[in-house]
Amino acid sequence: MSLPIARRRVVISLLSVLLLTAGIGTFAVPPVHAQDSDRKVKSKVNPEYPEIARKMALTGVVRLQIVVAPNGTVKDTKVIGGHPILVNAAVDAVKKWRFESAPEETTKTLEFKFEPPSS
Repeated sequence: MSLPIARRRVVISLLSVLLLTAGIGTFAVPPVHAQDSDRKVKSKVNPEYPEIARKMALTGVVRLQIVVAPNGTVKDTKVIGGHPILVNAAVDAVKKWRFESAPEETTKTLEFKFEPPSS
């Protein structure tokens, strides 16, 4: 018997949150690119490829829109798209990024490509 799509999404989301917060083993995944503003990144933290995603051979692209505060910290993130298991890893990493200071907030769109690490 198959679960309805909405219930399946809830189960997958809850499972991904539980596994990610449990500190399951991870692998680094570099971001593909950033666009929208000219503001340069001073320091990046690459998202980690979740172990559950590796076991599922899950690949995909996560797109985030971020708001960078004048002091260079990431003020807000908005998920544009991506698998819930992968989204959390991208958001957690981006929150640690630091940008050059600027007179006002800027918005950037980031894209991260997740692939299982080659063994």
